[in-house]
Amino acid sequence: MSRSLPLILAVALFMENMDSTVISTALPAIALDIGTSPVALKLALTSYLVSLAIFIPVSSWMADRFGAKQVFRIAIAVFLLGSIACAAANSLEAFVAARFLQGMGGAMMTPVGRLLLVRSTPKSDLVNAMAWLTIPGLLGPMAGPPVGGFLTTYFSWHWIFLINLPIGIAGILLAGRFLPEIVPGERRLMDWRGFALAGTAAAGVIFGLSVISLPALPPIAGTAALATGIAASIAYLSHARRSASPLLDPSIFSVPSFRAAVSALTLFRIGTGATPFLLPLLFQLSFGMTPFQSGMTTFIGAGGAIIMKFSAKPILSRFGFRKTLTFAAVAAGIIIAASSLFTDATPHAVLLGVLLAGGLTRSLFFTGSNALVFADLDNARVGQATAIVSVAQQVSVALGVALAGITLELSSLVTGDTLTRMDFAIAFVVVGLVTFSAALVLFRLPGGVGAEISGERRQGA
Repeated sequence: MSRSLPLILAVALFMENMDSTVISTALPAIALDIGTSPVALKLALTSYLVSLAIFIPVSSWMADRFGAKQVFRIAIAVFLLGSIACAAANSLEAFVAARFLQGMGGAMMTPVGRLLLVRSTPKSDLVNAMAWLTIPGLLGPMAGPPVGGFLTTYFSWHWIFLINLPIGIAGILLAGRFLPEIVPGERRLMDWRGFALAGTAAAGVIFGLSVISLPALPPIAGTAALATGIAASIAYLSHARRSASPLLDPSIFSVPSFRAAVSALTLFRIGTGATPFLLPLLFQLSFGMTPFQSGMTTFIGAGGAIIMKFSAKPILSRFGFRKTLTFAAVAAGIIIAASSLFTDATPHAVLLGVLLAGGLTRSLFFTGSNALVFADLDNARVGQATAIVSVAQQVSVALGVALAGITLELSSLVTGDTLTRMDFAIAFVVVGLVTFSAALVLFRLPGGVGAEISGERRQGA
């Protein structure tokens, strides 16, 4: 396997993953400049997530219809247009619309990039390829806050979007030069009814959870959107069972390794997706750190992610998917729960050590589970799998932030009006338990599952 393929895909995906969090530290400056409030501007965060939710389900059909390589390059171009529009926005409405356009590009980059990787990589090399590809998902959310804080403080908030231009242009050129031409899959008829139901389902759930956890609108709006999304999900499942060619085929969950990997990934992401929301708040509100200081402290987890890239393959080869991923889920849950013991007197070296260990375990889990998803799937089902995994990722991250926000809110109602360290301690224990629960799903897998990918069988021989 050529390393250029996962590295090119990783660069584009890093840009998309970082951009989803980089805006958070710049909200006050953007709001002041375009004449609105930071709370109202949170609609821009929500519009990006909603756009992802709507267009991710159609990514598999687009790749099969027009070719994965071409769609990937167009997705980067759309993302760059959205970035330029964000930098040029001078009103709340324009900024929200620009973020929605960005989301359209981002919705195609992640699943189509993963599809390109899986279809062009031998199964025996998939773990190493996934190790490179999962790093952006770990680095992006950690790099976003410090990068956003630095650019906003020392330059201008516009640069958090304009910095995407050289990265994206390089990605388009490198993708055209080095990415392989993947033969399009079977050209299915577009399932328009399924697209409408799936888009409504995912957008309703993500929009509802985002409004509930980051209230920029009345809570009733979030509750109504969440109810609509759940109803649309039920309607889509009913439609998919009757359709000859559904947009997202739920029958793929009949494959045990796929079902277990997606279920475990969802639970794991709910817990780990809450930590980038909780840690900066804890460090800034309880420990008195500046946004830049808290961002640089949490960034140590990125070091763990990079270190684990070189160790994931040997570990999986030695112990296999079931033992490795079960251990990683248990360890990650314990580490997140251990954050409940942080105080302003905790030595900085201890903070960094715990966060580094968290980065190691998260990287190991994501590398292994993202490879396990495709262990028993043929090429015809890979496109469906990438779209389903991407939708589940967005929903689980939104669930994680909502769970953390609701836990803090309920705890603060009991302990007092202002958030205290104890409120954060309770939240860390709750999300740690959810992360830990992923191990219960994986422990039930047979011992040799995915051996062709992990290399477990070859080592035994």
